[in-house]
Amino acid sequence: MDEPRIKVYGSADEVTIAANAAGLRDLAERLLGLADPELRNGYHEHLDAGVNLEQGSISLILERDDKVS
Repeated sequence: MDEPRIKVYGSADEVTIAANAAGLRDLAERLLGLADPELRNGYHEHLDAGVNLEQGSISLILERDDKVS
């Protein structure tokens, strides 16, 4: 299996998340984890360039917010 590769970049109007297949699976697993009923509102994960994201990416926060309507 390939190494997950995820790049996040954007402008004032939009954000793009580009990833290879392994990176898309990694993001999907993270999002499914945030949907776990055992997790509380406000739980979040930080993804940062050079750690979880490709160099040159802007940081990304995935957050569970049960108040979003």
